Amino acid sequence: MALTPMMKQYLEVKETCKDAILFFRLGDFYEMFFEDAEVASKELELVLTGRDCGLENRAPMCGIPFHSAENYISRLVTKGFKVAICEQVEDPAFAKGIVKRDIVKILTPGTYMDASFLDESKNNFIMCIFKEDSSNVGGLSFADISTGEFYSTSGILKCGNILDEIAKFSPSEIIYNETLEDNLLNEIKERYNISLTKYSNEYYNEEALESVKIQFKNYDSNRYDMEQLRSISSLIAYLKYTQKNSLSHIDTLETYNIVDYLVIDTNSRMNLELTETLRDKSKKGSLLSVLDKTSTAMGARRLRKWIEEPLVDKILIEERQNSIEDLVNNLFVHEELKETLKDIYDIERLVGKISSKSVNAKELMSLKNSIGKIPSVKEVIKPLTSSFYSNIYNNLDDLNDIYELLNKALDDNPSISVKEGNIIKTGYNEEVDSLREAKSSGKQWIASLEQEEKELTGIRSLKIGFNKVFGYYLEVTKSNLSLVPTERYIRKQTLSNGERYITPELKEVEEKVLGAEEKLITLEYELFAKLRDTIETHIERMKSVAKVISEIDSLSSLATVAVENNYVKPTINEEGIIDIKDGRHPVVEKLLSKNTFVENDTYLNTEEDQLLLITGPNMAGKSTYMRQVALLTLMAQMGSFIPVSSANIAICDRIFTRIGASDDLASGKSTFMVEMWEVSNILKNATSKSLILLDEVGRGTSTYDGLSIAWAVIEFLCSDNGIKAKTLFATHYHELIKLEQQIKGIKNYSVAVKEINNEIVFLRKIICGGTDESYGIEVAKLAGIPTEVTDRAKEILSMLESENSSSASDNKITSVQSVNKVVVDNSKEVELLQATIKELKEKINNLESLNKEVAMDMSTSKKTKCKKQENPMQMTFEDVEGKNLLKDIKELDILSMNPMEGFNKLYELVNKAKNL
Repeated sequence: MALTPMMKQYLEVKETCKDAILFFRLGDFYEMFFEDAEVASKELELVLTGRDCGLENRAPMCGIPFHSAENYISRLVTKGFKVAICEQVEDPAFAKGIVKRDIVKILTPGTYMDASFLDESKNNFIMCIFKEDSSNVGGLSFADISTGEFYSTSGILKCGNILDEIAKFSPSEIIYNETLEDNLLNEIKERYNISLTKYSNEYYNEEALESVKIQFKNYDSNRYDMEQLRSISSLIAYLKYTQKNSLSHIDTLETYNIVDYLVIDTNSRMNLELTETLRDKSKKGSLLSVLDKTSTAMGARRLRKWIEEPLVDKILIEERQNSIEDLVNNLFVHEELKETLKDIYDIERLVGKISSKSVNAKELMSLKNSIGKIPSVKEVIKPLTSSFYSNIYNNLDDLNDIYELLNKALDDNPSISVKEGNIIKTGYNEEVDSLREAKSSGKQWIASLEQEEKELTGIRSLKIGFNKVFGYYLEVTKSNLSLVPTERYIRKQTLSNGERYITPELKEVEEKVLGAEEKLITLEYELFAKLRDTIETHIERMKSVAKVISEIDSLSSLATVAVENNYVKPTINEEGIIDIKDGRHPVVEKLLSKNTFVENDTYLNTEEDQLLLITGPNMAGKSTYMRQVALLTLMAQMGSFIPVSSANIAICDRIFTRIGASDDLASGKSTFMVEMWEVSNILKNATSKSLILLDEVGRGTSTYDGLSIAWAVIEFLCSDNGIKAKTLFATHYHELIKLEQQIKGIKNYSVAVKEINNEIVFLRKIICGGTDESYGIEVAKLAGIPTEVTDRAKEILSMLESENSSSASDNKITSVQSVNKVVVDNSKEVELLQATIKELKEKINNLESLNKEVAMDMSTSKKTKCKKQENPMQMTFEDVEGKNLLKDIKELDILSMNPMEGFNKLYELVNKAKNL
């Protein structure tokens, strides 16, 4: 059996889009066949039927009305599918044989522009990765076809760098070259729910390179390396393949270096909850939710970008600060500016629709009204004195010519559809006016004809109607058929309750009316298309204005937040100092009742206060405090004011966090493995200009393993051969507080605790000094653990502490009390004890002298043999505890002790020595 001509045509088209669901236009429906029909019927809950196709079995089939296709397409694209739209590409009236059909657009998660699919406050990026598996050199490109933005970078791109950029741009689709290494691809699949498309090297060729040169007005071949060009050209080729148009609004190529912005890795973005919360991925509860008071969609997207890409250039940061300060100090100007901005629509995405030929007349009216507000914006900012606003006032294009053109051409209340007429304003085109008059007068004549016929025939129920089959007709009910003048009325249709007639006069007017209406609709569409194409030639100007408006709106938002929440302008330094007075967490303080958030100071530098070791119980606020410092630093580098009484913030190159942990069961990684992977990433990539937040390092394994790891990490961070990055290190290992005396740069801090009526209250205040109390049982009580359980826990804790502190001595003396009974009032024993301690002191002094000599010899030897030791000796627990024991012995005042005090002290020293 042979395929039918229609099914043969379908399969030929389907062959060109194998990875997409093909919507094949047949009349008023989009039909899907075979596997596409089976998938679509399941995903869209459609009835699966069949159709004879010339094969032995009927082809599975399902369909949707073309006029409601957007809803179905949006559902498929949201689920990650691609949809290819196949339309008739010739007039059936002139077709020979089957009407030609072809794909007019392929809709994918990264290229779909329907308003129901897009979040107006968020970009919808598509990403292209080009990277050879044998090299770390690669190119990345990002495009948002709804706004016309295009960004690209290249260089040494390790797996972590690429994952960080994915986290920053949040693309909904990634295309990648055939030779991309599997481990990177697997990491992307594990971490992100993103549509992935492999592209062949055919996307990269001489034609593609020429296409890039034509596409971007600022193209400069000397600025791009080969990897970057392959990434750019491949993405442009893919966009043209799917969109089937010129993409005229994507005309500016913005290249960047990763180090141009504060680098925030994937885990840190999640932990700090910059744009969405960890728990439910919602905006509410994130930093963005606090800072976003924007009036326009363009401003909302710009502000999100500023949060995702804080600056590292002091001059640029201070320029933003000054622009915000200008608004803060001019409240009336600021309020007027916000009111003006509220009336500006999304110019960026309207421009994208103009380029894709999908804009309608109402959207062009929105563009006109938005452009009409630009002179008002310029006038409002006139009193502001900062360089940013002065430059805008003097140079911003008001697009007045575009406004005048749209105002003159478009009807004030146009139809939504561009093929229904009523879109061109009266007075714009003489022919339109003439046809509109003919149409209007003809309809008036028809209306008057109805009244005349009622009077002539005496049929009061007579009415004139219209349908597409018969045109205009006179309808008479059965009860009045005897009154019909058969010599003038020509029967056209018999109904169950009456008859329909026409007259020569009616058909003559109908021809004029319908002819005028059809011509008018065609002419109005032609004029609209011409208007749209004219506006398209000014896309670059409109995009430039849109960018400025988005920046003004973002600055206005940050100024609003600063005023409402009592934020302060921080000082920015490049000396590595973070000095915060009365800092507050910008998100948490909004969740608490007014003035209940506990403020905290922070001082960090790269010398004496390089690592703050923070101890204290869970639920006391350590993690909130650490996140607070990171967020305040990030906000300062955005150029934002921050919630402090004063602050001097160092520019950081990277922010790393390791806060909280969870099993990654899907990839077989335990809590401890995930934690160690994150710590490893930090230690490998941090620099002396970085800010590091480490919370409970080592807690996922045994106590001594975890303590050892935490200790070693601290040494690495603080040693002269290590990173020496500014670090906040929260821990439950209280033994680590002794490192303050041993390692330069460490300062102990803890969370203040107060006991009220035998109940522990966490004061949320970070104070100098460490603590050796965990208050774990108190936290359990706060969490609602039953009283009988917490009371029993206290008993067990007391028993364990008692057992741990009372180990037996070599001579089998088991308690201090038994020793006391032996030595009370025994002067010989007192003399012996004093002599023993004196002898110990002498030996200690001799040992210290010997140690100094050995140390000097070793130092001299090192200098002669090598300038730098590859594996410097690390301190051990014995080193620190041994030094403390020697210190205790040296400080003994034996002459002031009675026998019981002396033996108690000796017993304590012996136990300490045994436990080393």
